Amino acid sequence: MENRVIRILLAEDMHMVRGALVALLELEPDLEVVGVVDRGDLIVPTALECRPDVAVMDVDLPNMDGLTAAETLHDLLPDCRTLIMTGLGRPGLLRRAMAARVSGFLLKDSPAEGLAQAVREVFAGRRVINPQIAMSAWDIGENPLSERETEVLGMAAQGDEPSEIAAKLHLSIGTVRNYLTTTVMKLNARNRLDAVRIATEAGWLS
Repeated sequence: MENRVIRILLAEDMHMVRGALVALLELEPDLEVVGVVDRGDLIVPTALECRPDVAVMDVDLPNMDGLTAAETLHDLLPDCRTLIMTGLGRPGLLRRAMAARVSGFLLKDSPAEGLAQAVREVFAGRRVINPQIAMSAWDIGENPLSERETEVLGMAAQGDEPSEIAAKLHLSIGTVRNYLTTTVMKLNARNRLDAVRIATEAGWLS
């Protein structure tokens, strides 16, 4: 494996960033970029065509996010390792990444040389996770909300009013308001908007 050139698929929607990453990776004699896409829905078909060893993907991509693509890629091309890049160091993203069975999770503001080394690490079968994000995710703990409270808060996060939530879930408006109040208290939030923020950053809302 040491003498093998590692084949890479890169998915990044920002043109300048994409070009810089390709140039950076191809400076390394043991790395070769065999596919480049700018949309999430192109990751899987391109990977099936060019058969990369590692797919390096931004988490925020048009048409399909990187984590969804990574999960699909894992099912259809299990030998391809996945490395997620993000500019947002939210612990919730790491939890979603782990659920999607990605091999690595890297912040975009990491040192440039760190990307090439991360590719080598995941290719070798090791997991690469930004240590600060890993510690934050560890500290968060489990979701204190019940399944119904999480569902109601998720609908509120999408802009639904209590009356709309009540109609969709076949509950009374009073019951929905009680769920939202309990949610705010459990998360030690200032208000409903703050509760949405806390739950989203923790990865409890999809």
